[in-house]
Amino acid sequence: MRQVFRSPWSKAFVFLLCLLPLVRLAVGFYRDDLGANPIEAITHGTGDWTMRFLLLTLAITPLRRLTGQPDLITFRRMLGLFAFFYGFLHLITWAWLDKFFDPQEMWDDVVRRRFITAGMLGFVLMVPLAITSTKGWIRRLGGRRWQRLHRAVYISAAAGVVHYYWLVKSDIRLPLLYGIILAVLLALRLVFFVRSRQPAPQPSKKTSV
Repeated sequence: MRQVFRSPWSKAFVFLLCLLPLVRLAVGFYRDDLGANPIEAITHGTGDWTMRFLLLTLAITPLRRLTGQPDLITFRRMLGLFAFFYGFLHLITWAWLDKFFDPQEMWDDVVRRRFITAGMLGFVLMVPLAITSTKGWIRRLGGRRWQRLHRAVYISAAAGVVHYYWLVKSDIRLPLLYGIILAVLLALRLVFFVRSRQPAPQPSKKTSV
């Protein structure tokens, strides 16, 4: 199994899988198959996949520990960058097709509409994470500082859940599901942190008779 995760073909396969939501939206738009409001379908589709990739990124570390497959880390950076990519598409869809890049209208939305405020916060926090995702930035920042910075992904994901919850108003099942998954991942991180702080068991001394 570890050899499968180490294979360069596995990364190419996961990369293509990550592109499928975009291909599906593009084909649906080309065929005029996105319903009565294609802009809304694209906006919601890119937003959904932003949250899914964020949660998948956060799930890598607990999955590594629970399954004993450390090579799963190979996919974490890719999944995180795809979360940023779909978040960027989500933002551009709103700014271009909804607000026509009008800065005053966009600013008014960010200030007055709380679900957009939360969504913008989530995206802004993703920007430095995407920029510093390379090995070069890990060396520049140092392991510990880089890890502290990238813990902001949890705040970004939480902001995304709040953004979605405030947006839908009535049918809250999907944002609630995302929130539960995020809470479980946070709880697992806390468990792993507590365990790492516990002293290692000392070997028992044998008493001579």
